[in-house]
Amino acid sequence: MKKKLKKFIAITISSIAIFSTFTGCARKKAEDISSRPVTITYAVWDKNQESAMRAIIDAFEKKNPNIIVKVEVTPWDQYWTKLEAAATIESLPDVFWMHTSYFTKYADGGMLMDLTDKAKDSNDLKWSNFPEPLVDLYAANEKNYGIPKDYDTIALWYNKTMFDKANLSYPDDTWDWNKLLQVAKKLTDTSKGVYGFAAPADAQQGYYNFAYQNGGNIISPDKKKSGYDLKATKEAIQWELDLSQKEKVSPTHQQFTDANFVQMFESGKVAMGLFGSWMVSEFKSNDYIKNNCDVAVIPHGKTRATIYNGLGNVAAAKTKYPEQVWKFMEFLGTEEANTIQALNGAAIPAFKGTEQPWIEFTKEFNLKVYPEMMSYGVIMPNSKTRNKWSQVENEIMVKVWTKELTVEEGCNQLAKKMNDYLASEK
Repeated sequence: MKKKLKKFIAITISSIAIFSTFTGCARKKAEDISSRPVTITYAVWDKNQESAMRAIIDAFEKKNPNIIVKVEVTPWDQYWTKLEAAATIESLPDVFWMHTSYFTKYADGGMLMDLTDKAKDSNDLKWSNFPEPLVDLYAANEKNYGIPKDYDTIALWYNKTMFDKANLSYPDDTWDWNKLLQVAKKLTDTSKGVYGFAAPADAQQGYYNFAYQNGGNIISPDKKKSGYDLKATKEAIQWELDLSQKEKVSPTHQQFTDANFVQMFESGKVAMGLFGSWMVSEFKSNDYIKNNCDVAVIPHGKTRATIYNGLGNVAAAKTKYPEQVWKFMEFLGTEEANTIQALNGAAIPAFKGTEQPWIEFTKEFNLKVYPEMMSYGVIMPNSKTRNKWSQVENEIMVKVWTKELTVEEGCNQLAKKMNDYLASEK
């Protein structure tokens, strides 16, 4: 009996020793992982914002010296192709910019890190610090997958020099559609190839704004029905189209294929145009724009409205470094990171109350109008199948602008096809 007891005690002591060794090794391994330097990737598409992102990273790395963040910049046109290729082999960047047009594809595909529970337990990331519609843009099935990075609104840019030569007052918040057309006529000189306003077949920087200003919509608030068959939407699109086809104060679609509306504004061929706040970096680097142009609030119709959208920061669901990636994501959602973004003039930060440094960064222009218009901003029309119906939207609207279809025909066709897509979302 004593021998058996001694044997049992020996086995027990040995087991405890072995378990302690394993536990110690596991603890040591965990400590090594958290202390070992790790490099994660951060993919973006705007070269103009690279320095601002680098400044944010510098601040983060100072607080987290064992996490190195590498910025990868890929132009917009190649960004999504590269991202899709990476997704197919489960090699997405650790953290990357996301756009509303592509969000559903990646969220529903299980490719994005679920931030819901992490955010609940976070002391640094609070969804209430961002406008709710921007948070909702990167949420699906009651889960959060993205942290709002920035937002943009649409404003009226104008050529001060052309206004001065015509002895015209600059645009202000009293301007409506009638005033815009009236002034555009005075600034148009087709004999010199100069037009008063640019009215391209552009959704976000064009007819979306006019549709909502006229009491119409692109998609119903419950996202179940297209608004293209509404009378108010058709009237707004017809009004903008008439600026080129009837009033002749805007170049035609064909002219815009030879030189797009941005190029025409930058070369003094059009006196006014609607441009999103993401254009500020380019305009600031253009000497002609800096010396001759400025920006005002968007003219209103029956009501005031400007389309706004926002980018999000997302993370790969299958990143090799979930702990380190979350630390960086969490930092991107702080007031500090958003303020750094603003101080470097990258974009209007999504974090409430951090816009002022962005406004002051570019004193050449009256940029305060962009965040001011958020008081009547309309979130970018969106749904799960947006990537599909927006392609049809572009195709049909080009046909409308080239007179292949009337506004009535185009809008009715688009409404039907869009409703089919929306019905499939159930």
